[in-house]
Amino acid sequence: MIEPHQDELFKEPKGSVWPKLLAGISALVITALVFTGYALLRKRHAEDSGSLALSAPVSTTATTKPPRALIIVDEALLHGGKTTIGGIVRNTSAEKLEGLSVELELKHRKDGVTETRLVPLDPAELESQQEGRYSLEVKAQDYSSARLVALKAGPNLLPLPYTTALGQKRPPERLEPKTIIVGRPSGKGSEFLNSPENPARVP
Repeated sequence: MIEPHQDELFKEPKGSVWPKLLAGISALVITALVFTGYALLRKRHAEDSGSLALSAPVSTTATTKPPRALIIVDEALLHGGKTTIGGIVRNTSAEKLEGLSVELELKHRKDGVTETRLVPLDPAELESQQEGRYSLEVKAQDYSSARLVALKAGPNLLPLPYTTALGQKRPPERLEPKTIIVGRPSGKGSEFLNSPENPARVP
């Protein structure tokens, strides 16, 4: 004869699934929070120590004169604690341009004071429709912004009329994936009382 209470021997104890479910949900929440915080920290670090905001005016000379060059301004590139400011100058006139350099205005991150830098082209002499490149590398922690203010030519550094266009964009920053291991909580409530791996006798 089978006692009525013996039907309960192979039933799973009530509430034994909940600890595992809660542990899984907690692991997903912790993983999402850690990844989100990591991404925000990387973004803030890039903004604080990183990229210079490079603005380019359309022209710094009289608008009545036709432009003699096109300056293609690349986005500032951050690498290894340094920022590279660069771009391309194209001679759009029918004449040869000599002794070319671009003038950049840099703003100090600490006190907001500005300074100007003359960056020579490579090559410094351009035939009609020929291109030359300029590049300046500065410490990212020292400057907060840069601005293109002039294109100059010759030994007397005479300003030339020019137009600007956007160049290469900064490649997106890659976030390194991280593996997060969440330990399984121990305790009687997380295991079955009666299973093939853990047999138990219930009185």
